[in-house]
Amino acid sequence: MSMSEPPIAPLPISRNAFGRLVFTAADGSVVENVLPVRAFPISAPDEGLALVAPDGRELVWIERLDQLDPDTRALIAESLAEREFLPVVSGIVAVSSYVTPCAWTVATDRGEARFVLAGEEFIRRLPGDSLLITDNQGVNWLIRSMAALDLASRRILDRFL
Repeated sequence: MSMSEPPIAPLPISRNAFGRLVFTAADGSVVENVLPVRAFPISAPDEGLALVAPDGRELVWIERLDQLDPDTRALIAESLAEREFLPVVSGIVAVSSYVTPCAWTVATDRGEARFVLAGEEFIRRLPGDSLLITDNQGVNWLIRSMAALDLASRRILDRFL
């Protein structure tokens, strides 16, 4: 957003007594249990976000989060944090074997964790030098930058790539 581009007006969203997002449309109709959904949660988390009704209908499209006023941005960020779980791996502590399936112990932004990698095909390369690892439970683990990992972690990864 350029300095000459002002933030958009506050969106008519709030939380109800149960902590769920509520959207009030221009015609006065109220939609409860609204969910913010990122278009590109990994490659562009602050760009392209929709507020979606429980039936899947898009209510509002937001080009960039930084276009929102601070209160609305905070409300949406809180809601996203409640429903998104994407631990970021900062290092690989150990693997049980170099043959899959194998158990990985990793250091993440949420502490140390352990998961099972079912096969090498569940490690996907992303733009740049990022990786997305999907464990046997369907949980995604993000490595933002292979270059930022320590040498031991990179050597382990090389055995699977």
